[in-house]
Amino acid sequence: MTFLAEQPPVTHPTVSIVPGCNSVLCTVSWDSLLSSAIAIVVTIAVMLFISSRLSPRVPGKIQVWVETFYGFVRGQQHHIDEKATFIVPLAMTIFFYILIANWIAFLPLAGPIHPATSDFNQTLAMGVLVFLVVEWYSLKVLGVKGFFRRFTKPFDLPGWLQPARYTIFLLINVFGNIFGGLVMLWVLTALVPLIPIPIVPGVSTVLSILLVAVWKAFDVGFIGLIQAFIFAFLTIVYFELAREGLEEPAHAQAAPA
Repeated sequence: MTFLAEQPPVTHPTVSIVPGCNSVLCTVSWDSLLSSAIAIVVTIAVMLFISSRLSPRVPGKIQVWVETFYGFVRGQQHHIDEKATFIVPLAMTIFFYILIANWIAFLPLAGPIHPATSDFNQTLAMGVLVFLVVEWYSLKVLGVKGFFRRFTKPFDLPGWLQPARYTIFLLINVFGNIFGGLVMLWVLTALVPLIPIPIVPGVSTVLSILLVAVWKAFDVGFIGLIQAFIFAFLTIVYFELAREGLEEPAHAQAAPA
């Protein structure tokens, strides 16, 4: 069972990047940086592999799946704003990166490697990135006056809370599920084999292996896919919400005097 043992999810080790400074602002989680780098390299490698096998005549199953997802994202972007073509590569990059970062957990990882999305800082960084891009887009399409008008709606959440709510939901949604899955894996590999079952020697170990396989198929395979899709889809939705109020001036001008 040693090769299947999962590391318990604990505080990530940090290293100071500024000599003499141990503040949170001066340190980085080096294991998360390593795990993120591995996920990035694997994501790029997988995309290059898929692109090298594209065929205009007889597309393979992977190509059909990728093109279907691309068509879905492209359709959503076209519905929001025909000119905002940057939404497509942003959403698809987020989806495939999170998916591969999650699916790395299929492997029996030994410290310090872990699914990059199990670190709160990783999902926080992605949530902040989406927040900044969405707010930039909102400022671009609404203008300065329209952008700040969103902060004065009396019956909704305060304007400054809306983007914060979206960001918090994004990061907690992915981090909570992946971290919880790691905790469950650690329980299955570390505690289940300790259950005394006197009927058949070694049955606890076999039970642990079966439970780990079933749990990884569900949590890593299915839930990991769903979490990647939700993060990418909500990113697209936030761009549509960022346009709220854009039609109001046009409606006001078109209204009869």
